[in-house]
Amino acid sequence: MFLFTGHGRAAVPRDLSAHTSIDHAAETPAADLGLKRKRVDAIWRAVECLYGTGLHPAITLVIRHQGRIVLKRALGCLSGNGPGESGPQRPLHPDAPICLFSASKSVTAVLVHKLIEQGGLRLEDRVADYIPEFAAHGKGGVTIRQLLAHRAAVPAIPNVTPTPEMLRDWDGAVRMLCEAKPFNTRFKKQAYHALTAGFIVGEVLRRRTRRELPVLMREWLAEPLGCQYLTYGLAPELRDRAPAHHCTGPRPTWPITAYAKRVVGVSFEDAINASNNEAFQSTVVPAGNIYATADEAGRVFQMLLDGGEYQGRRVLQPDTVREAVSPVGRIQLDGTLMMPMRYSAGFMLGENPFGLYGPGTRRAFGHLGFVTVMCWADPARDISVALLNTGKSIAPTGFARLAGVLAAIGRAFPARKDSVR
Repeated sequence: MFLFTGHGRAAVPRDLSAHTSIDHAAETPAADLGLKRKRVDAIWRAVECLYGTGLHPAITLVIRHQGRIVLKRALGCLSGNGPGESGPQRPLHPDAPICLFSASKSVTAVLVHKLIEQGGLRLEDRVADYIPEFAAHGKGGVTIRQLLAHRAAVPAIPNVTPTPEMLRDWDGAVRMLCEAKPFNTRFKKQAYHALTAGFIVGEVLRRRTRRELPVLMREWLAEPLGCQYLTYGLAPELRDRAPAHHCTGPRPTWPITAYAKRVVGVSFEDAINASNNEAFQSTVVPAGNIYATADEAGRVFQMLLDGGEYQGRRVLQPDTVREAVSPVGRIQLDGTLMMPMRYSAGFMLGENPFGLYGPGTRRAFGHLGFVTVMCWADPARDISVALLNTGKSIAPTGFARLAGVLAAIGRAFPARKDSVR
């Protein structure tokens, strides 16, 4: 029996056991880590409440504490229960690859910091030192740090609507961004660059290393972290392992439609359709199309949390990690998102008394992806978290239930008093 099967929502059974998959072998008992089991259990109940909205056909969650997995679970279906889907329901596995969307930015930024560590770049270098044509229209002073911190003043390309096919034309995208006029030439105002900065970041990496991003990703991150995926796009033979993404809940209307177009350049519906398009899955979009499991995304942030080391293997130096997560300027109103934000060179930072990652998360660093995909680490709580999902919605109940998940995580892993700043 279903609670609802209406248009724009996933089918949610009263008994969630058939839609639940738990990697018991991976999970460490709460008591072994000095945690209260009731509070850890409350996190999963909050995730079940989020799933109960029908706004997310598929959800995966991995939380680590003290470097050990506390929760590794999936809720929903790989296929068969999304809006408009037919056929048998295929349960989702916790190790299913899911697109990180804009959380891809933080992973791509790690590649930049790896190159900096190797002596190939400096954060204070100018982008034009490596892409001379980027200096057009007064952009010659933009630094790598400003580019990674959304201060390059080219958050969108005027009069251009992004399409999946356009994403295939790497050189064309770079050329348009080089020719774009900045909205200010002081480069101190932050305005979220949803897709644009990623191409310039990627081009800097390509020109400086003379290697392609997928190769750098595999050698510098995926292999050291033991990841099967963590790739730009997804190979054709692997695509049946990844759930599709869906617009869910009420259909967006103005002013939400205008806001969505301001941020990503297209409507909610067009963005989701693009993400399920073969062109999107077959190319490299540094700011938006990394595919990974929740476990793999969590490994990236656990490595950063542990000062650049993962399971005894050195991936980055501690000084590199500290620089990567250090704030770039103070909190200010973001000119694209129209909300107060703090960034580092590649990461969205938490805040007190309540931030992107829940209550009291000023030391947290991570990134959001298309509204509700969330990957972050919080040194104050010694946790890394990857919450991946496939529903894209502006329904208030979805945001309220997501806030409930964040609050439950905060209660289960209280911040150390000596770590608050």
